[in-house]
Amino acid sequence: METCAAMPRITFTDHTGVAREVDAQTGETLMEAAVKNDIPDLEAECGGACACATCHVYIDPAFLSQMGAASAAEQDMLSFASDVRKNSRLSCQILVTEALDGLGVETPETQGEA
Repeated sequence: METCAAMPRITFTDHTGVAREVDAQTGETLMEAAVKNDIPDLEAECGGACACATCHVYIDPAFLSQMGAASAAEQDMLSFASDVRKNSRLSCQILVTEALDGLGVETPETQGEA
């Protein structure tokens, strides 16, 4: 009998404080997990091409070291995002791994421009 590996559990909290827990597939991006689970406040207009800032999120600082630094392209796109913070990332640039199980992600009140 095959055992199914547990999927990483991610909690997305919107700007009003409403939290939604989702099971994410290892290997997909945080943006894909959010879109698949109808997370509000995350527009993802470019579909994950790192060509807009409409999937901007705030990452739980305890997990930042597990996902590596933002690339130069991501940093450039974050300049179009609203209310950028030290823990700001584009969710399309973060691959879900087992190490991200329990990750908390917040969405800002407004997203950047496409």
